[in-house]
Amino acid sequence: MIRTTLAGLMGHKLRLLLTSLAITLGVGFIAGTFVLTDTLEAGFGQRIAASADKVDVAVLPPRSDGDKPARLLASDLVKVRAAAGVADAQGLVQGDAALIGKDGKAVGDFPTAGVSIATGRLNRTAITAGTAPAAGDQVVIDENTAKTRGFTPGDTVEVLDGDREPHTFHVVGLFDVGIDQRLAYSGAVGFTTATAQAMTGEKVFTEIDVLAADGVSPESLKTAVASALGGTGYRVWTGEQLAKELARTNGANTEFLTLGLLMFGLVAMLVAALVIYNTFNILVAQRAREMALMRCIGATRKQIFGSIILESTAVGLVSSAVGLITGLGLGAGALAVLKATGQDLPSAGVSLAPRTIALALVIGLVVTVGAALLPARTATEVAPIAALRTQTEEHTFKAGLVRIVFAALFLASGAGATAAGVSLEAGPEGLFVVMGGGVLTFCAVLILGPVIVRPLSAFAGWAPAKLFGVPGRLAMDNSRRNPKRSATTTVALTIGVTLMTLISVITATTRATYTAQLDQQFPVDYMVSAQLTNASGPGDGALPPALAAGLRARPELASVVQIRQTEARIGGDRTQVGTFSGPYEPVLRQGSMRGFTTGSAVVADHIATNLRVKPGDTISLTTPKAGTVNLTVAGVIDSGSMLLPAVTVPDGAFEKYFGRLDDHQLLVNAKDGVTADVSRRAVEAATQAYPTAKVLSSTEVRSQFDEVLDMTLMIITGLLGLAILISLLGIANTLSLSVHERTRESALLRALGLTRPQLRRMLSVEALILGLIGAIVGVTLGVIFGWAATQTLVEDTLFRVPLTQVLLFVLLSGVAGVLAAVLPARKAARASIVTSLASE
Repeated sequence: MIRTTLAGLMGHKLRLLLTSLAITLGVGFIAGTFVLTDTLEAGFGQRIAASADKVDVAVLPPRSDGDKPARLLASDLVKVRAAAGVADAQGLVQGDAALIGKDGKAVGDFPTAGVSIATGRLNRTAITAGTAPAAGDQVVIDENTAKTRGFTPGDTVEVLDGDREPHTFHVVGLFDVGIDQRLAYSGAVGFTTATAQAMTGEKVFTEIDVLAADGVSPESLKTAVASALGGTGYRVWTGEQLAKELARTNGANTEFLTLGLLMFGLVAMLVAALVIYNTFNILVAQRAREMALMRCIGATRKQIFGSIILESTAVGLVSSAVGLITGLGLGAGALAVLKATGQDLPSAGVSLAPRTIALALVIGLVVTVGAALLPARTATEVAPIAALRTQTEEHTFKAGLVRIVFAALFLASGAGATAAGVSLEAGPEGLFVVMGGGVLTFCAVLILGPVIVRPLSAFAGWAPAKLFGVPGRLAMDNSRRNPKRSATTTVALTIGVTLMTLISVITATTRATYTAQLDQQFPVDYMVSAQLTNASGPGDGALPPALAAGLRARPELASVVQIRQTEARIGGDRTQVGTFSGPYEPVLRQGSMRGFTTGSAVVADHIATNLRVKPGDTISLTTPKAGTVNLTVAGVIDSGSMLLPAVTVPDGAFEKYFGRLDDHQLLVNAKDGVTADVSRRAVEAATQAYPTAKVLSSTEVRSQFDEVLDMTLMIITGLLGLAILISLLGIANTLSLSVHERTRESALLRALGLTRPQLRRMLSVEALILGLIGAIVGVTLGVIFGWAATQTLVEDTLFRVPLTQVLLFVLLSGVAGVLAAVLPARKAARASIVTSLASE
């Protein structure tokens, strides 16, 4: 049986190729994901090791359990330097130091970080161009910021200190921020230690690095440093321990990427499993006489079952091995694309871990063999008498009671779970319940597939049957002839179309809802915001009152609303509390602004939910000037679209509670009749003297949101494209095997007058109908569960169905089905009529 099975595989190489291609793509995607993330982690590990190798012992502050991160004091540095065996010890400084760009504005939404560059061997900073700063007027800039802002060594730059006063420096070099994600996001400017302390206002250290004297081991130095510090809580590590900790912390950075990509890989594998299942089902049906003959000459049911499992094992191993090689190429290609787009990635070679090899082989093998189990069981039911039949038996389908009962149970459970999820408050819990309902409903559709495929074939095939005459009518009949096979073929495509429609509906609904909320809650032309700092406090993101006065003085502008805010404790938690002054009327979900007087507040809906309060209830606010005050809730605002702080109090009351603070944001409206270009220039001119003041228009806010949504949709569609591709391979594979199965039938049609072009057209239209069936079911499920999902994201959604995209999905599914049928149709048309009629 083993020799017979292997001989059969080698005798049908094309069939083997088509069968294994689906698994190859699925395994390749999963293996590529691990190759990509393993390579990134290996590269980061090299960076970490190279950096930590320069340190013998590192001292970090105790872990913080408060609002501010813990720091090391200057006295701690003195103690470390006094410890036995210390050759050198330097403290690392890190704080805010906003770099001014060539346009006169501070770089980024957050200020660049000011960091100290250590000297001597303890310098762990990788200087990639020029030299490290050696004098107080010298700085280095991180590579990415220098590239995007056009700075090079030799330039002169301005940097703001902690009091927002500008200082001039000479750029002497560029450096790599390494694995520090905060520095990678905000950018960084490196100073000498003394200058870093002066510019950032930080007199404390984030870390103290220690160099051992000659002959002193890191372990003994660690003991001596820990003893010198004396206190508890200090984290004293050797360089090797520091590297492991940094690697562990960095590992979480690729976890999210890995999980996200693996989700798409698992979808691809599910689609591949359906393709394999359908393929083996057809093969078993085609080889019924062959198996019956094997039974006649003595093969047992177990041997027949084993031959199918052996064949699937061979296919799984071959396709998994090819998929592993494909994944290696995909991972390397993804790295190349990321580097080409300017991403700062480590330069380690492509990493292929033993885990990746094992997982690729195991997943491919398990999926392939698992998909072949049911067809193998069916093969054991072939009776020996079937060897006497001249044609393959045409199986008729009947919907049994068991199928109907199970489908009804899954459908009822899915509908119930979906309804329950929609009824919950907007949030992740409701979304997860809806997702569960979607899975249960899809299981019901999967069970009912053979039942619904007949009416769907008639619906999808009505127009082709009218347009293409006899070939069209034959194609529609063929798509209905074996509903079980048609349903299994189309369900793979259904998965991809469902997910793509779901994402499109969510994107369109989110866009419409956000735009409506923006029009309602952002009824201004421009918003001026201060560059945010990384430290909280009254001065966080402050704009001086003179800026609002300057804007009001501009004749092109109609109104200016000032928003001030700070942090305070409400119910034991720190919350943003603020006020506004000027012509602005917030839209409330509950309550009324008529009650917004001294002793009252309006709160965001999430605050109202957490504190379980409604209009008329009282909340307790702890303030620095007035102590603890009780405020009556006047109204509730939608936190998803508001511009006000989480808790807003009247202007006069805010000063009594917190004193006179600078503005946090300014909302500006242009006068009627003033063009956008003129009003924008007026706002820019008024803010020019304030480098940290950022100007944003409502049009730009929409544009940024649209860009994020469009980019997300493009990425997800691209990743789901793999599942679509695999499902189309399934259609092509099914048609190829079906052509072989219907060889005599096709020859008879040719003998009765059907031309070669008509035969090709018949098979192409059949594939078109199959593609349309998958698209119709997928679009229906995608729209239904897209609506359900949007109800759990935010309240008061404006549901939208992107009809153009949905119709495009249906059209592309049909076209793709036709393309998948090109080779099978060509093969069928080329077959000899006489030879085909003589075949058995």
